[in-house]
Amino acid sequence: MTEYGIHASHEQIPPAELLAAMVAAERAGFDAAMCSDHFSPWSSRQGESAFAWSWLGAALQATNLSFGVVNAPGQRYHPAIIAQAIGTLGAMYPGRFWAALGSGEYSNEHITGEPWPRKDVREARLLESVEVIRGLLAGEEVTRDGLVKVDRARLWTRPETAPPLIGAAVSTKTAAWCARWADGLVTVNAPEDHLRAMIEQYRGAGGRGPVCLQVHLSWAPTQHEAEAIAHDQWRSNIFAPPVCWDLETVEHFDVVSEDVTVEQVGKVVNISADLEEHIEKLRGYAALGFDRIYLHHVGQDLTPFIETFGAKVLPALR
Repeated sequence: MTEYGIHASHEQIPPAELLAAMVAAERAGFDAAMCSDHFSPWSSRQGESAFAWSWLGAALQATNLSFGVVNAPGQRYHPAIIAQAIGTLGAMYPGRFWAALGSGEYSNEHITGEPWPRKDVREARLLESVEVIRGLLAGEEVTRDGLVKVDRARLWTRPETAPPLIGAAVSTKTAAWCARWADGLVTVNAPEDHLRAMIEQYRGAGGRGPVCLQVHLSWAPTQHEAEAIAHDQWRSNIFAPPVCWDLETVEHFDVVSEDVTVEQVGKVVNISADLEEHIEKLRGYAALGFDRIYLHHVGQDLTPFIETFGAKVLPALR
């Protein structure tokens, strides 16, 4: 059975409001949740970017949902600190937390003042970070002098079972690469042929654990409202790599997305006022073999989405 969760977008919604939405989502029947981990939003219209790790402790305490977070260790975060954060949440909430690790976006990482490495260097740095995090969660004392520097680090508070470290990928090449080290895979909605290839590449390279999908969608009572929500909130997010990886600031995203149309947004967001259309798309994703599907309504008011999908969409999917 596919598990259906909700995505919590820190770039769009203030943290207290987002926490209340997660409580409501659990009551409405969502199985799980995941969240972003940004220092800045994708657009000034989104206007938020709370610290995910503080919020996660509150969210895990306030609900019985499992939670995951997409994180980029290596520049903004030292991997030893991420290992400590993962270890603490894993010790407090056994079996309910996972972290997806990726190579990051410059819009979040430039704050350190360090240069933005090439993609191959970022992937090598990520792999070193994963090794550091795994070693620390296993109780080892870790010292490294590579792309990541660590001096005699040891975690004193650790869970009995280390939380899963899941690979975040949007390309088939990266999905296959994640199979070398990850406990699962997470990607975002795309044409079904591409998603099928993502799973095939990950599994074919020996990838273990769950395959997860984050689905960007916009629903409202009318098609015009659904389109307006998606265009206002998500038109800065239509750009494929390397553009989305390498732009530096919110202002840059706002400039390059100024002339983006609703039709272009519709290529990356499932926009519809028709609940049956959303149900069929979600059924299609599940049929591809995704174990967990996290729904991200791209609007800033989650209440109508949670109430409506909890009452009419989730029952139809089960």
